Amino acid sequence: QLVESGGGLVQPGGSLTLSCEASGFTMDYYAIGWFRQAPGKEREGVSCIANSRSTPYYADSVKDRFTISRDNAKKTVYLQMNNLKPEDTAVYYCAAELATVQAMCGLEVGIGTWGQGTQVTVSS
Repeated sequence: QLVESGGGLVQPGGSLTLSCEASGFTMDYYAIGWFRQAPGKEREGVSCIANSRSTPYYADSVKDRFTISRDNAKKTVYLQMNNLKPEDTAVYYCAAELATVQAMCGLEVGIGTWGQGTQVTVSS
């Protein structure tokens, strides 16, 4: 099970940190990813991370603004989002899968475990 938290309403240029807490499985072995879906749009991969020493994947639209990290001891993955823009508005989901970060964030593989999502709204 994955549970997201940390969403909310923020002004353009602001920051939010999303958290994804895992339970019921050994998170250490899994790639964990953040995805988002805006109204009328397909779900897209935002950022994915394998183990803490590997290079994460970031979508071009969030590079240099978002940072993903994981704390396996706390069974939690974080997404630090800075300089938020209105186009970042979406429901953000975390997911877990045994896959490479490229395959996972590119939705090239089936993803078996999803959280319920948390709303992020960027608006003045």
